[in-house]
Amino acid sequence: MKKIQMVDLKGQYDDIKDLVNTSIQEVLETTTFINGPKVHQFQKNLEHYLGVKHVIPCANGTDALQIAMMGLGLKPGDEVITADFTFAATVEVIALLQLTPVLVDVNEDDFNINIEAIKKAITPKTKAIVPVHLFGQCANMEAIMEIAKAYNLYVIEDNAQAIGANYTFKDGKKAQAGTIGHVASTSFFPSKNLGCYGDGGAIFTNDDALAHTIRGIVNHGMYERYHHDVVGVNSRLDSVQAAVLDAKLPHLDIYNKKRREAANKYDNAFKNISSIVTPHRNGGEDAHVFHQYTLRVKGVDRDALVKHLNEKSIPCGVYYPIPLHKQKAYSDSRYKEADFPVTNQLVKDVISLPMHTELDDEQIEFITSTIINFING
Repeated sequence: MKKIQMVDLKGQYDDIKDLVNTSIQEVLETTTFINGPKVHQFQKNLEHYLGVKHVIPCANGTDALQIAMMGLGLKPGDEVITADFTFAATVEVIALLQLTPVLVDVNEDDFNINIEAIKKAITPKTKAIVPVHLFGQCANMEAIMEIAKAYNLYVIEDNAQAIGANYTFKDGKKAQAGTIGHVASTSFFPSKNLGCYGDGGAIFTNDDALAHTIRGIVNHGMYERYHHDVVGVNSRLDSVQAAVLDAKLPHLDIYNKKRREAANKYDNAFKNISSIVTPHRNGGEDAHVFHQYTLRVKGVDRDALVKHLNEKSIPCGVYYPIPLHKQKAYSDSRYKEADFPVTNQLVKDVISLPMHTELDDEQIEFITSTIINFING
């Protein structure tokens, strides 16, 4: 059995080596390393794939989220509602812009932001909601957009983990994750479903005026060289990373299909284990792209299980071990523990297993049998 990786980027690269190398070589030969043709080509191809009017590439996913908020003109003190159970980058950019983060609890089944918790958190100072499409599937965007319309709020989708996922509305209409809210951000960190070989990110929107503003922000506030019309930042996707992404984009649906197939095999192995809760799916087969395959274990010492897996050379992760409201940087007297019962339990229960396009049956059988044997004692 080959060595198990949490994410096997080498195996994935080997499969598309010629395409990636040729794409990078084009950049090296033209020496257009910043805002070169490859960046614009990838932008157009991703717009077509997503069915969105505007993709604005940038340097990383955290910048993408910050720039989206800057583009909306949010002001210091404005309240932004987001999920307590997610990576810190989501709340980090809110704090950096001197906005007021308002953390709320998540659902027990899909780990995404809880609709009733959003409603309870709205005040006259609320200006935006940031749903995080956690682990590979969308939050309840139809309900979130209804709330946003009722309270005149912006919706900023944090789509760092769910590119390629589809959301199905009640009337059967489908939309790609990241194309439903007023604006969305994504990350192309190497381990993402669509990842480059360094840092990278992008912002999506169907709003022409907002797209224009954001294009200036990512490039020092310039639309014309040395004319700074808005306050901006230096956040550009370099051409080499765009070349990698453009080579991989045609394979994204295949990658996501392989992840779903691996997830189904995990599910089948665990289906009769009462102490394991396998990932919930919202909607059809295309609703979840399994950036992570995250279990909940009940009545099991999760940390002991992590230790056991590591001893067996099986990598795993705990995403996330500490709620954001308990992080020193983001703690606030406004938060009451009674408001976060689900998050406070999830951080004790969750464990993420290896999930990538190169997983084979032998590896999955070894991973699942090791976990089952541990649980059965």
